Amino acid sequence: MYEPIRSKSVHSTMAGTSSDFPHRSREEELDIQLAGHLAALLAVTDELRALQPSADLEAAAERLAGQVARLRGGRTPARAAGHARREPSVPALHRRAHTLAARALVVAASRADTAAAILAAERMDAHTAALEPRELASH
Repeated sequence: MYEPIRSKSVHSTMAGTSSDFPHRSREEELDIQLAGHLAALLAVTDELRALQPSADLEAAAERLAGQVARLRGGRTPARAAGHARREPSVPALHRRAHTLAARALVVAASRADTAAAILAAERMDAHTAALEPRELASH
């Protein structure tokens, strides 16, 4: 009446394939997330450096690049070479950088990466300070 099932159950084949693809640990996933947030912060920092060169932004960019390289196993991060066609406003870039630094701080704290957490907190403070005179003047 019915033909017997000749293939293995989907459930049994799925249970046996866990070693067929690589798994990352929670720490590896957090490293990837943190490197991504810091790389994005580096890109915004490079944009700010292009618009308003300063020793602080230069030093921050070098420190960020160092942290990204450390988290990526020594691979140097890509750096912004020039201006975008549509230049965003400097305050908008500072707000974006502050947000990225906050995200990096959360991930760095969760993985107990003191160096990255300190750098992210310093960048948050720097971008807050860069926005304060403009924000106060507009009120």
